[in-house]
Formats: sequence, C-alpha cells, structure tokens
Amino acid sequence: MAIKKNYIIKKRNILNELRANNMTFQELRFFSIYLSKINPDKLETRMVRFSLTDFQKIMDFGKLNINQLKNTTNNLLSKIVNIPNERGGYSAFQLFKKCNVDTNEHGDWYVEIDAHDEALPLMFEFKNKFFSYQLWNALRLKSTNHLRMYEILKQYEKIGERILLVEELRELLGIDKKEYLRFDNFKVFVLNSCQEALEKYTDIKFTYEPYGKKGRGGKILTLKFTIQHNENYENPISLEQFINLDEQPQEINLVEQQFHRKLEFLCQACNNEFSIPQIKIIYDLLLKILPYRLLEQDTEVYDYIKRKYDELNWRASYTTITYRFGYLKKILEAEIIE
Repeated sequence: MAIKKNYIIKKRNILNELRANNMTFQELRFFSIYLSKINPDKLETRMVRFSLTDFQKIMDFGKLNINQLKNTTNNLLSKIVNIPNERGGYSAFQLFKKCNVDTNEHGDWYVEIDAHDEALPLMFEFKNKFFSYQLWNALRLKSTNHLRMYEILKQYEKIGERILLVEELRELLGIDKKEYLRFDNFKVFVLNSCQEALEKYTDIKFTYEPYGKKGRGGKILTLKFTIQHNENYENPISLEQFINLDEQPQEINLVEQQFHRKLEFLCQACNNEFSIPQIKIIYDLLLKILPYRLLEQDTEVYDYIKRKYDELNWRASYTTITYRFGYLKKILEAEIIE
C-alpha cells in the first residue's frame, strides 16, 4: 500500500542509546512525529506546529480539557536527556524549550513546540552516526516496549544482529527494576510481545537467543538478536490516516499493563516461584472460587493464594511433591463448587 505523503525520521545513534528517559508512550510517539516533521539540514524547521485536534490524537486524550492540555505540554517541556562524555561525566538538558498554544488567522487552535538550544546538535546538522526509518513503522505500535525495541534493533538492521546484556536492554526499554523479575515473564510479556508486534506492523523482524556465559543458577545474562528486513507487514498508514483513525488502542493496552502488574504482584504470594502465565492459570481458577467483590481487591486475592501456597509447603514437609505447580492447582481445584 503506497503512502501519499511519507515522513522520514533521522535519529542520531547517541540519542537512541539513551537509557530510560521517563517518557510515556504518547510522548515517545510525539517525539518520533516531531523528528519526522523537521529537516535535520535546516535549523529553521526546529519549530513544529500541530493543529490542536492532531495534537489531541497523538497524545491520546479525547474531549479538550485545558488543564490536561497544560499538563501534557508542561510534561513535554520537562523531558531531560543525559548525554555521557568520554570522562565518565554527562551533560543534562531539556529536549524542548518552548510551547505555544494559540489560534491562527482563521481562528483555528494549534500547538507549536520548539527544540531546546542545547538539544539542537542531537537533531540537526549531523552527518554520520545516525539511522533512519519511515514514520509509519511507529504509528501502528501500541506500547513503549514495542516502539523502543523497533528503534533499538532498526539501528542495527544493516549489521543484521545486535548483542545486548539483559540489564542493558531493560534500561534501554525503560523497564522498572521491579517489573518482570523472572526471565520467563520478561520473555513472554516483553520479548515475545515485541517480536509479534514488529513482524506484524513494521519493516523489520527478529529472532533472539541466549548468548555467551550464563549467571548463577543458569540465569540468562546476554541476548543475541538477529534482525531481518520484513516485507510481510500489515498495510502501513500515513500520519494523516493515523490522525483520522477512530480507535483507542492505548486504553486497551493500559488495561493489559494493569492486569500484568496485578499478576506480578500475585506472583509474590508464592515467593516468585511460579511464572506469570502460571499465576494467570491460578487466577482463572480463583474466578470459580472467590466472590467477585473479593476478586476486585488485590490484597484479598494475594492473601488467599498465600494461604494455599503455605498449605503446599506444609504438605511438602511430609510428602514428596515432584511438580509443585500441578499440586497447587489440585489444592485449588478441590475448592471449586460445581
């Protein structure tokens, strides 16, 4: 499917390698669109104007609320990057310095944003050490992890592979240290989720495998990504088509993220012995056991699972249990009243 007006993003490698920058998904997407609208060879294009309706769509808020608009623009102006130097220090400055919300000569509202002077070398007049991609790749992605993983691997597409420490990847994705502590959870909800999204919506796809030495207890420390060009993606959309889409994918994604966090919390009731997919099976059983009013209270669900986990450990103290998760399932299944 041909796109009538395509936008190209040119991004310096050093900007792409920055660790967790505390941007929301909407702010990351906005920054990608901002970069696609400037001309890196022309400094005078640093001020970018969006119609208010376009800005609302990009930032995922519906009916205009002036306080929400102020909070959104103020948050954009507060984004700070830390650029490391060769001596182990760094320089810190804002990405944007000014935002105007006003009307044009026809009375139409717009939002105008200007890059910070200190950030200009990251966005303009660079000749090497950058990569580029077409904006449509970013417009169908639905989470921070998907968008960041695309950029992290797209930068190395010509090389065809990238080797990353798991901790380094987590930092690049901006994943909190308390999230996805077990690798199998990280694999399911980050790596596999990104793999599926990129192959479906972008011009690259990837596979991954453990690489090099493992840590204590067989812990996977390093991953090798093999990156390939992808021609079997779904029909791309232009920025104009994205603006006119009548959908709210981020709300759905937010619900999914909240449920994942709930399951991660419940994992702790079993001392993180079981994976999130396994805890999801336990939770599905609880839907048949606990009343709805208790299911809505995470602490009540946690306490119930903890009691059953303690029972599992008590039984294991006097009998041999070879498959502990299966045994816990049986304990819960005995509670179901048909």
